Amino acid sequence: MAVSLPSAYRSVRPLSPLDDTDLDSLLLIRHFENALLDLFAAGKLHGTVHTCLGQEYIPVALRPFLDEDFVLSNHRGHGHYLAQFEDPHGLLAEIMGREGGVCRGVGGSQHVYRERFLSTGIQGESLSVGCGLALHSKRRGLSRIVVAYIGDGTWGEGAVYEALNMAALWRLPLLVVVENNGIAQSTPTQVQMAGSVADRAAAFGIDHHHLESIDINEIRDVLADPIARVRTEHRPLVVEFVTHRLGPHSKGDDTRPADVLEHARRHDWYRLYPDTCPEQFAARDARLRARVESVVQEVEARSPSVWEAGRV
Repeated sequence: MAVSLPSAYRSVRPLSPLDDTDLDSLLLIRHFENALLDLFAAGKLHGTVHTCLGQEYIPVALRPFLDEDFVLSNHRGHGHYLAQFEDPHGLLAEIMGREGGVCRGVGGSQHVYRERFLSTGIQGESLSVGCGLALHSKRRGLSRIVVAYIGDGTWGEGAVYEALNMAALWRLPLLVVVENNGIAQSTPTQVQMAGSVADRAAAFGIDHHHLESIDINEIRDVLADPIARVRTEHRPLVVEFVTHRLGPHSKGDDTRPADVLEHARRHDWYRLYPDTCPEQFAARDARLRARVESVVQEVEARSPSVWEAGRV
């Protein structure tokens, strides 16, 4: 089946320079996710692993907007966690079931809880939970918003529309971040989704922003005011990132045509940022690659996690 490519894939603009903090966050996530695939291939991981390769810039771009806010992630949530906490040791230990895991090895790759962060592998669940958290925040007079990450495939879940209905009716401070990578596991979006994300948000009177840029500074400029309105005016918002998934759905299951994969690689931030800041990128890349290698060695040497009821 022919797959049409989003306009974001058809042209590449120079990216604006990043500071070391943002670049380090991007590179930490990239090398962490690559390390997971290597560990899985070596038989050192069990269960399933969904990486966010290619999509790392989204949680990094959003991070400055989120301070004491609630972040609800999904099955592809390692980047969301690392952008928020910069804790590769705790996350890898959780995924590998070793001592020091964020949830003592109980949650694994998909179900991670820490402070105001929660990820789940149940599609659409985060929006229902998010409405409850947003209602709590509003009733308590808190300035916190709730950020819920979902993919394009999640728009097939009824819970999404129930949550949007409540968010609009009750004027909840809910920010829905849609990582639209053009494919739901192995099904291209255009053959499993009628209409558009924008039209579906409009049906509930919810504002929608469509972003095709992978430039972190540009993304922040565009979203600063809309996200501020979510916080101050309790207006739900749907932000749709047209992005790409470089890696497989999970582990090695990738059925996309070669030309689609090549377009994604050609528009990968990891290829493009070196053109903007070659010396900075090379130095930080080497540093973060070595850091992740050290994390893997240290966590692998830990003892298996022992979980006791009531202790997480």
